[in-house]
Amino acid sequence: MNSEKKKEVLRTVKFTLISISAGIIQVASFALFHDVLKFPEYWQSYLPSLVLSVLWNFTINRRYTFRSDAPIVRSMLLVALYYAVFTPASAWWGQLLSKAGWHDWLVELLNMLINFVTEYLFQRLVVYRKRVDTRPDNPRRDG
Repeated sequence: MNSEKKKEVLRTVKFTLISISAGIIQVASFALFHDVLKFPEYWQSYLPSLVLSVLWNFTINRRYTFRSDAPIVRSMLLVALYYAVFTPASAWWGQLLSKAGWHDWLVELLNMLINFVTEYLFQRLVVYRKRVDTRPDNPRRDG
């Protein structure tokens, strides 16, 4: 396996591990909203838990997975564009599946898996396409 392929495999592993930590944040907050606070609709628990997960995932992956010096505002705006499509779509189909009798936790897991795959592809191929591994090893600022 050549050096570039090894880097990409390592990047995928890092993204997966960080996504697992973001998934824990999402599951814990979804449980709080859905099971403890008893929000009546699926989307009311889903949306805030997704936002918390996204903020964590973006921040950590930008620094450690993609090691990018891309401007944070530009990168966050691109990620926001992804979520401008994914969030209403996943909330909509999640609500439909929930109303159709699918268990809310099964819907949540399905949404998390779809998000994991599509977000990695979007961040790797769009957000950081030409700016992967451009961050200095010891940056003084997070710009």
